[in-house]
Amino acid sequence: MSEVKLTAETRSEFGKGAARRIRRANKVPGVLYGHGTDPVHLTLPGHDLMMALKTSNALLALELDGKTELAIPKAVQRDPLKGFIEHVDLLLVNRGEQVNVEIPVHTEGELAPGGNLLEHVLNALPVEAEATHIPEALTVSVEGLEAGASVLAKDITLPKGVSLAVDADTVVLQVLAAQAEEPAAEGEEATEA
Repeated sequence: MSEVKLTAETRSEFGKGAARRIRRANKVPGVLYGHGTDPVHLTLPGHDLMMALKTSNALLALELDGKTELAIPKAVQRDPLKGFIEHVDLLLVNRGEQVNVEIPVHTEGELAPGGNLLEHVLNALPVEAEATHIPEALTVSVEGLEAGASVLAKDITLPKGVSLAVDADTVVLQVLAAQAEEPAAEGEEATEA
């Protein structure tokens, strides 16, 4: 995964009013923490941050006070109606450092015929990976799986340098048999008196 460069500014104003002023200027308030350092309150460019976060687990290279800091998003708060980013928490990382992240699970292939349904028990798989080599997604083949079959975490092929951060026997996907709906019972006929 490539780094996304963003220019960040430290901020000294806090509170609801300051956050609204920052958002009106098309910027996003945030906080950068980790490695035992004091939290740094930031202002980030809104559009650039939104584009960077379209990729899950994006690696951000933050230009901050003449230094470049590497960070990954830890928590992103969005407006529930409009979807705009309201606040972001960023975690400091170093090159070569192992981090725990969740990688989206994508499927490919067709299930066995018969109207079976695929249930995603986990939409994202918790893994441990190097901060600069986090995979964007994991692809799992479900070709020909029949009802009752399941895909466990240990069955998913992980890229080199990535290990599971969850029990190996955790169910990630399972195939369910489609259940037919029972026909509605016909009402009793009304009798005339």
